[in-house]
Amino acid sequence: MSELAEKVQQDLVKAIYNDDLVLPTLPEVALRIRQAAEDPDISVSTLSKVIGRDTALSARLIKVVNSPLLRAAQEVTDLHTAVNRLGVNYSSNLAIGLVMEQIFHARSEVVEQKMREVWRNSLEVAGVSYALCRSHTQLKPDQAALGGLVHQIGVLPILTYAEDHYELLSDPISLNHVIEHIHPLLGDKLLSVWEFPEMLVKLPGQYLDFQRQSEQLDYVDLVQIATLYCHKNTGHPLARIDVINVPAVKKLGIDPENKVMCSDLEEARSMFY
Repeated sequence: MSELAEKVQQDLVKAIYNDDLVLPTLPEVALRIRQAAEDPDISVSTLSKVIGRDTALSARLIKVVNSPLLRAAQEVTDLHTAVNRLGVNYSSNLAIGLVMEQIFHARSEVVEQKMREVWRNSLEVAGVSYALCRSHTQLKPDQAALGGLVHQIGVLPILTYAEDHYELLSDPISLNHVIEHIHPLLGDKLLSVWEFPEMLVKLPGQYLDFQRQSEQLDYVDLVQIATLYCHKNTGHPLARIDVINVPAVKKLGIDPENKVMCSDLEEARSMFY
């Protein structure tokens, strides 16, 4: 590790533990959706109105409902029908996940590009997590998708920090090293501050532990398998992992080479674009 990477890493870890690091806040619309969904008697109309205040988000949700994985005979063209089709909990979780895109913006071109890359990968992992969850488990696909959308959320504060520290920004190797080592810790911190559900709060810190043993299949396992799938046949170090021997894969009981399943997962990759 370079001297710079080591120093930045130490500074960031210290800042995390001392609560000195400026963390991004959850978008206002996400807070409103969460608050609305906490009402057990909320109607589809009320939630639709809350989500409908953000036109881009409404369009995304309608698009998701019309994606090959969820498509019904009749195309959905309005938000009320989309929320009705998905249900209140489902709609609110997907909306909160998709609205995260609003935080992925930067001042510099280098950081903007890196953020786009992270968000694109998160969308793909979310789609695959969703499909795996829906086809092979009794868990909730909306939570699996939300886990995929936020699994790399810890990269954001590091990139924001880099924008203010040119020496790190101009040294991509050190920057990538810092991201790799710190983003899981920061991700856990962020999801905890944002009061995410217990089952997802530790996901960023655990999804890269490929020897992880959990008592029963959980959302970390699904995001982990989806991450490996999305890096398959690339130059990324994760592509070199022997998927067959990963405990999460054994637990899910799937054959990673199954052509039919891979074809379904390939389709799922773009469901949140």
